[in-house]
Parts: sequence; structure tokens; C-alpha cells
Amino acid sequence: MAQLEHFTTPVDAVVSRMRALDASLPPRDGVAVFNRVYLAVTEAVDRRIDGGRFPDPRAAITLDVRFAERYLTAVQAATEERRPPACWRPLFQFRRHPGVRPLQFALAGINAHIGHDLALAVVDACRTLDCDPAELEDEFDRVGDLLVTLE
Repeated sequence: MAQLEHFTTPVDAVVSRMRALDASLPPRDGVAVFNRVYLAVTEAVDRRIDGGRFPDPRAAITLDVRFAERYLTAVQAATEERRPPACWRPLFQFRRHPGVRPLQFALAGINAHIGHDLALAVVDACRTLDCDPAELEDEFDRVGDLLVTLE
């Protein structure tokens, strides 16, 4: 398995990138709305990792970072006027539409991120950690439990 020092982007760096994105966007921008929701979840995961609430912190960090990187890569693509993955396009295309409510933006981002990015992030994490997906099940379940408490 990979050693912790091989991680290129720790959770704190991901949180910093999300905070910088939040600071750069107007509050009602659809991406900003989703980013605030996702930032809150990522900060909560980080606190739980720091608090020893994951059986395998290295696996939790890897999964969390690989997952966040997929979102941040989609944002980067849209910023650079490249095409993000199709699941993200509605959020980016309608991000400034006055008829779309903040909850709709949050749900669009959640749908894209969980429905598309999560499975790919599990694969990315497994490649990084040289493990099978079943070995990430505890971390995956704990993040799911966290999401339920944040609802």
C-alpha cells in the first residue's frame, strides 16, 4: 500500500482550494452554492479524520481527496472554457440563471458528484492505495453516515 507521504493533495489543501473558490464567486452563483455545501461536508470529514473516527485514516484521506479532485477538476475545466464531464454541465450552464433556486443548484451538484464522480473516485483511491474497493467500505460507509447527520 502507498505511504501517506505519497499523497499529493491532503484534505487541508482541498479545503483551502474550496475556500478560495468560495471567496472568488458571487454568493448566488450556482457553483458557489454547491461549493459551500460540499465544503461543509469536506470540513466535517476532515474533523472526523483528525479525531480518529475512521478505521483507516489513510484510506479515508485518499478517498476524500480523490473525490474532491474530480469536482475541482470539473470546475477548472469550466473556468478554462473546456468541457467538464456531461453530468456537471447543467450546473455550469445555469449557474447564473435567476429562476433556479439555491437548493436546485446544490442538488444538481450533489447528483453530478455522487452519481458520476464517486464511483470513479473509488477506483482512483483503489489505484492509489493498491487495494480492492471492498477495502474502502468502512470509510465509504462512515462518510455516508456523516452525510445523514449533516442533512
